[in-house]
Amino acid sequence: MIRYTILFIILFSFIPAIALPQESTREEYIQKYYKLAISEMQRSGIPASITLAQGCWESQNGNSPLATDGNNHFGIKCKSDWRGKRIFHDDDAKHECFRKYAHAEASYMDHTNFLMSGIRYSSLFQLDPKDYSGWAYGLKKAGYATDPIYAERLIKIIEDFKLFVYDEYTDNRQLASVKQEKQEEQVLEKPKPLNSRPVRTIVSHKIEKRNGLRTIVVGEDDTYQSLTKKLGLKDWEIYTYNDLDKGSQLRVNEIIYLEAKYKKANRSRKQHVAESGDTMHYIAQRYALKLKPLLKRNRMKSGDEPIAGQIVYLRNKKPRKG
Repeated sequence: MIRYTILFIILFSFIPAIALPQESTREEYIQKYYKLAISEMQRSGIPASITLAQGCWESQNGNSPLATDGNNHFGIKCKSDWRGKRIFHDDDAKHECFRKYAHAEASYMDHTNFLMSGIRYSSLFQLDPKDYSGWAYGLKKAGYATDPIYAERLIKIIEDFKLFVYDEYTDNRQLASVKQEKQEEQVLEKPKPLNSRPVRTIVSHKIEKRNGLRTIVVGEDDTYQSLTKKLGLKDWEIYTYNDLDKGSQLRVNEIIYLEAKYKKANRSRKQHVAESGDTMHYIAQRYALKLKPLLKRNRMKSGDEPIAGQIVYLRNKKPRKG
């Protein structure tokens, strides 16, 4: 009888651990949804850091009843114009109506639409896209939340978890910190007919500094030929500066360096921890490094790629295995 009693106690002591799902941490939430936040930033101009911080706080890192039962990650209430599914939850008042979504992606998209369509949030879109502090205080001032320290909460999450790095992403890739410069008007000369003055043309691309080097962002109609012509570069320069094979195709929103990259990173950037999908070319572009020296520094050959979690050495030579 004592044996069965002990067995009964042991079995029931494990039931809570089996029955209760493990809650996600803030780090896990960020890793799960940062790409979605970046995608919505590219669509709307809302800083990815703000979207992620709001998602973390409003959904309790994806663990709140609204998030788990209704995929509502931003605490958006029904309002009179909502025609979708609903979920009810006690908030400022009892049994309040909240929007219910089929999946988290729909919640992120509706959050963007909600801010873009709300007149009281319109002034926020005049802010610098990387001014997360301005956005945080602007959301509080516009009445997004009743919490008196809502802005401070968002800013703390952003700074504690360095979410501001996601505001630098282009085409779902972080290509280093961007320092915008005054748009440069570069005067070029076309071949001139006899007995005529030079024809002057103005480059429409915005020149931006990334890692201290001049860059542009590829537009929809850009080709290698059109860029070399507009920017006054030689045929080989774009290929060489960006470690590209001749004949490869440009991608819209791709970052192109207009001058030679560095052989090694500065002292503040010694290593990069590779994420899933990272390539050595991407890492070279992100830190403005020449690809061949980067490969050599990491004892890799052309075509070798890092695996997730691998340390890529940006400045010093990779140690030999002992």
